[in-house]
Amino acid sequence: MKTALITGATSGIGYEFAKRLANRGYGLIVVGRRIERLEELKNQLDVPVEVIGADLNSEENCYKLLEQVSDKQIDLFINNAGFGLCGKFTETDVQREVSMVKVNDIAMHILFKGILQQMEKQGRGQILNVASSAGLLPAGPYMATYYATKAYVTSLTRAVDRELKETGSGVKVCALCPGPVDTEFNDTANVVFALKGISVEECVKEALKGLDKGKTIIVPSLRMKLAMLSMRFLPTSLLVKITAGQQKKKME
Repeated sequence: MKTALITGATSGIGYEFAKRLANRGYGLIVVGRRIERLEELKNQLDVPVEVIGADLNSEENCYKLLEQVSDKQIDLFINNAGFGLCGKFTETDVQREVSMVKVNDIAMHILFKGILQQMEKQGRGQILNVASSAGLLPAGPYMATYYATKAYVTSLTRAVDRELKETGSGVKVCALCPGPVDTEFNDTANVVFALKGISVEECVKEALKGLDKGKTIIVPSLRMKLAMLSMRFLPTSLLVKITAGQQKKKME
């Protein structure tokens, strides 16, 4: 039986990945802060599920998690933990932003590198880093820090993907870059999306299709693919101005 490790599995995209991968016959290692939710998830599934409680805001907890799974063969890693924050940069809570950088980037980086090294020793595996369409844009006024954290994820993933291909590695890595998705993210980030979001089921379904096809950057939904494509032809200054207008609508 293959095994999938999923962080941020208590809700939203991570939770849906757990259900769909269980349907594919994967055994699961699910990680999150709210253990009671993970236990509820475990009780719903008919595959082996190991629950690990961890707050990935702490570097120490990230390294502890790597140690906890070091003796396991992990076939698929869904590097999903993260959150957002909306507001004017001079007014948002700096501690909340620093926490976001720790989870979205530092924890993502530590776990990405650690599990990748583990998979390299195995000779195979797949890693999906959950980013955002925000990470494909030059900047996001009024969600400035969030956009910057997701740009880090997409840049890092693309670079590592190239390195692995040039060395003929059996490990594949990719980044999931959805637009708005109807999850608890909206409440956590204190936003109301200007564009209608896709369902979490559609997002994860498209993610798994892209994973199966070996794509490096996965953008769910035709609408968002077309939007990302059209934005390539706009000057950066205009694109940032348009993005600012969209972000302001989220705060209204």
